[in-house]
Amino acid sequence: MWDNRILFIDGEALVIDKPAGLAVHPGPRTRASLEDHLHQLRFGFARPPSLVHRLDRDTSGCLLLARNAKAHRRLQRAFEEDRVAKTYVAVLDGVPPAQAGAIDLPLAKVSTRERGWRMVPDSGGKPALTHWRVAAVRDGRALVIFTPVTGRTHQIRVHAAEGLGIPISGDPVYGAGRGPMLLHALSLRVEREGKPAIEATAPLPQSFASKGFTSADI
Repeated sequence: MWDNRILFIDGEALVIDKPAGLAVHPGPRTRASLEDHLHQLRFGFARPPSLVHRLDRDTSGCLLLARNAKAHRRLQRAFEEDRVAKTYVAVLDGVPPAQAGAIDLPLAKVSTRERGWRMVPDSGGKPALTHWRVAAVRDGRALVIFTPVTGRTHQIRVHAAEGLGIPISGDPVYGAGRGPMLLHALSLRVEREGKPAIEATAPLPQSFASKGFTSADI
């Protein structure tokens, strides 16, 4: 299953193309998770790799793992020191009025018994900044490239729905939730001291074709 999903590998790091629908960690509603497959990602090492960051269950694409404890500390430090660049691509249920821009919208977590937890815009929340540009438009929907500067939970999903006023297609929390959520972690670059940068790009999933978009649009 995983051989054709390896985007980058060396003695320190591994980047996989995580499929949509697979949770990174188990939870009350998602007992099956990537953790069940880590032993398949050893590729000759005695111990399985460890997750350096996470993606939402319904988000596909570039996910970074460390192949040993020392590398894990190093890679986590790269995130803390802003030496990581990520891009995402999403199909929106509409077309933004401009071709590009930036969304500066602080976010906070709220939770209710009726709706569970979610992220909401909050002037007293944590800073969240996302750059975006429209890559293509078809049938009243836009394919948008998002470049987050910060890394808040659900940042792109909330920034699309609340910052642009147009949710990501299929988003079950911030949108209509019909069909798969079309959000994909397109690329990842991690700067390393004394080593070439980790660079990976994940091909656009077939699910995007259901809305008429392909890799040629990016």
